[in-house]
Amino acid sequence: MTLTTSTSPAPAASPGPDSARQLPSALRRLLHAREAGVFAALVLLFLLGTVLSPTFAQSDNLLSVGQQIAQIGIMAVGVTFVILNGEIDLSVGSTYALSAISTGMLISDGWSWPAAMLVGLAVGVLAGLVNGLAVVVLGVPSFIVTLGTLSVFRGVALLISDGAPISLSSSKPGVAEFNLLGQGRLFGVVPMQFVFFAAVAAVGVVLLARSRFGFNTYAVGGNQEAARLVGVNVKRVKLAAFVLSGFTAALAGVLGLSFLSYVQGVTGQGLELTVISAVIIGGAALFGGSGTMWGTVIGVAFIGLLQNILNIKGISSFWQTVVTGLVIVAAVAADTWQRRRKSRA
Repeated sequence: MTLTTSTSPAPAASPGPDSARQLPSALRRLLHAREAGVFAALVLLFLLGTVLSPTFAQSDNLLSVGQQIAQIGIMAVGVTFVILNGEIDLSVGSTYALSAISTGMLISDGWSWPAAMLVGLAVGVLAGLVNGLAVVVLGVPSFIVTLGTLSVFRGVALLISDGAPISLSSSKPGVAEFNLLGQGRLFGVVPMQFVFFAAVAAVGVVLLARSRFGFNTYAVGGNQEAARLVGVNVKRVKLAAFVLSGFTAALAGVLGLSFLSYVQGVTGQGLELTVISAVIIGGAALFGGSGTMWGTVIGVAFIGLLQNILNIKGISSFWQTVVTGLVIVAAVAADTWQRRRKSRA
């Protein structure tokens, strides 16, 4: 539709399809975005929390939510790339534990915390590389590969620690500084873990929306064969996604160790389900090719606020698991309905 100027006053436009097309393009993109429904649900959830508890909307509580979702959010950024490729990574919880155990053991043995942290991150990258190579070289489905490495990485974490917990004493050199990564607050207000999450999410947004790698990720997830025919190195894209997933899981594990100064071989069990749930709730298609990093951030925030409301109201953790599961089913059902609707159009 073409807009023209006129010297006489134009009649008021009545609401309808024509007036909708006159909305600013940015607003139209927002209204038609896949994440719009999830964002609306997030706003409604926030309003519900405000009504149910007078302390919900207080800054201290919201900052606490930000700290609680940070580790899940960091992991979700990496998993988003895997899912957009049409793959899955069930091993991130075990990678989280293995990286934290490795870092904690080295610090306990007298290593400087930066060196120990680098080793922990390298462990995560190696774990992601193992998953990726098994998928792209051996051709094993990612569900089977990562279901296996979920147990393998967890077993290695238990083996190298003899199943004993690792506790970092603040009296050891460098431990107090290391703990600031997880326990500190930027300007004395914003939790450092949330700062890390915001930084990782920002990199993820740029990488997915503004880089060739992001474009190739959507191409591979949308139609792998078509992507290959136009020159996309499908194996390299998938391998990079698994490496990113391993790295973000390791970073979250190191921050978790820094926050608690404690880790054991069973740490992080079940985290993979929460992380994948956040990505799916955020609008990523389970079979790849569709979704955004902003959607993942919204999904992480949704889970964080939901759990916070349930905690404030004293709801049993068992019921929290039930509610989270129902939300996941609803998100996947909505995705399926939307896909069918588009296919009929």
